[in-house]
Amino acid sequence: MAELDTSGGGKNKGGKVRSKKQSTKVDLTAMVDLAFLLITFFMLTTSLSKPSAMDIAKPDKDPKDENKLELRQSQTMTILLGKNDRIAWYMGEAGKSAPTIEGFNDIQSSLLKNKQEVKAKTGKDIIVIIKPTDASTYKNFVDIMDELSITKTNINAPAIDDDPNHLLDSEKEFMKSKGIL
Repeated sequence: MAELDTSGGGKNKGGKVRSKKQSTKVDLTAMVDLAFLLITFFMLTTSLSKPSAMDIAKPDKDPKDENKLELRQSQTMTILLGKNDRIAWYMGEAGKSAPTIEGFNDIQSSLLKNKQEVKAKTGKDIIVIIKPTDASTYKNFVDIMDELSITKTNINAPAIDDDPNHLLDSEKEFMKSKGIL
C-alpha cells in the first residue's frame, strides 16, 4: 500500500532543504511497571485498622443485687433518644431539671460543656446514661455512641438502659409534648 507524503518534498518555496522532523514516541511501560510495584509494596507493608468494639455497661437483671452503683445527680447526664433523629437530654434527676432537645449535630458541644461543668463543680468525670425509646432507631443509638467516642469525654463505658419500662413518666410526658416520642 502506498503512503501519501504531505511534507512538501523536503523543500519549501524558497528552495531551501529542510530536514524531516521525526515523530517522537515515549514508551511509558517502565513507568507503569514502577507504579504497580510501588502500589503493591505499600499495600503489602501497611497494616489496616482493626475494628474495635465499644464497652457498654447495662444494668443487671437481678433486682436484689447489693452492688448497685449510686450515681450523683450533679455528675449525671441522661440522654433520651427520640424519633426523627432528635435527642432530649438533662442533667441531674428527671423532673427537677428541664430537658433540652437537640439534634445529633449539637450534642457534641453539649457533651463537652456538661463535662467541663461537672469537672469544675465536683472534680470527677461525667456519667452518661443513654435511654433509647421505641421511637428511636438503631442508627440513632450507633450515632450517639459514636459521638461519645468522638468527643473524647473519657467515658469508658456509658450506661445503657434500653428497657422502655425504665422511662420515667416525666420523661415520657416531656417527649410526647415535644413530639419526639
